[in-house]
Amino acid sequence: MSAFDFHLFSPTELLFGPGKVAELASHPLPGRHALLLLSAGRSAKTSGALDAVTEALAKAGVAYTPCAVIHENPTVDLVMEAAAKAREAGCDFILAVGGGAVLDSAVAVAAMATNPGDLWDYVIGGTGKGRPLAVDPLPIVTVALTAGTGSEINNWGVISKLDTHEKIGFGGDARLIPKLAVVDPLLMRTVPPKYTAYQGFDALFHHTEVMMSRGVNILSETLALSAIAHIAARLPKAVADGSDVEARTHVAYGSTLAGITMQLTSTTAQHSMEHAMSAYHPHLPHGAGLIMISRAFAAYFIERHAADGQFVKMARAMGLPDADRPEDFLTALVRLQEACGVSDLKMSDYGITPDECMTLAVNARETMGGLFAANPCPMSDEDCAGIFARAYR
Repeated sequence: MSAFDFHLFSPTELLFGPGKVAELASHPLPGRHALLLLSAGRSAKTSGALDAVTEALAKAGVAYTPCAVIHENPTVDLVMEAAAKAREAGCDFILAVGGGAVLDSAVAVAAMATNPGDLWDYVIGGTGKGRPLAVDPLPIVTVALTAGTGSEINNWGVISKLDTHEKIGFGGDARLIPKLAVVDPLLMRTVPPKYTAYQGFDALFHHTEVMMSRGVNILSETLALSAIAHIAARLPKAVADGSDVEARTHVAYGSTLAGITMQLTSTTAQHSMEHAMSAYHPHLPHGAGLIMISRAFAAYFIERHAADGQFVKMARAMGLPDADRPEDFLTALVRLQEACGVSDLKMSDYGITPDECMTLAVNARETMGGLFAANPCPMSDEDCAGIFARAYR
């Protein structure tokens, strides 16, 4: 496949920059009654987003029904609960205000507010039945409160099914792409330091995986390298001082770009592997899990010389301008993790045990096996389990 062979469909109207939430009321909303989808915590209130958004809705003459049920690693049950609430209230669009969990959930809630059955009827992979959506989903508007996923402008969300230990991406239907998205770094100033780091590394790994991917193309590489450079340069500052709006803006830029690069090029099995980890251990933050396995995952391909040039490019983007070996990427990655205070994260601290390595490897392939095909060289279940073992502490 040529590097100039790509397909991009990104119809979301994006309002990006400090203070942009104030412009929400001046842009057409896709309905007259919103399901206001929020986390079960206080992030929307604490950040000032809730007041800003409800004020905008009032100015626009749009009614809303609040639904504050979403938590980290959102589940099928919560999606179905929120969808039922949208139907009962007669909502005609979803307004998701929150971090990655809320934005991911919005995709599934929008689909299930109009379609019959259970979400897993429409999930592809694992025990999902893979049915197409028969009815148009509700339109989606997003207001991002964290910089980590890029979900504010794409049509995918990752949902967990606890009884079967499955955590699988749902979406892909063009009808699920948000109509309008607001990314306002002023709303991210209250994110705690460790979560700023976890989310920032999630954003970083979206792009590093795109760079490693077999499907990388000229546009996804250009955008990914830009995002990597901005995140690597400013994430430590955002972690150290959450009120640093400039740093927050650079990291948010890198995160939002992932919503485009992941449409252009698939991520790799690193994400499948972490989803397996948090499917079995739901209290594990996604970004933290990615950090835990990141060095061993990259080392697997570096040792096989599977994408040497890509690793060198990333190392240079991450602040090593003279990098000329793929191993330099690991040096840059470790330095960044140390600068953000996350280099010592341990799988054992979240209840993961060494004897789970093969279980997690098999689960990763069974639930999100498509991402293994994007790896720059083959990876067997034994190889995958070996990466978990190598990363284990």
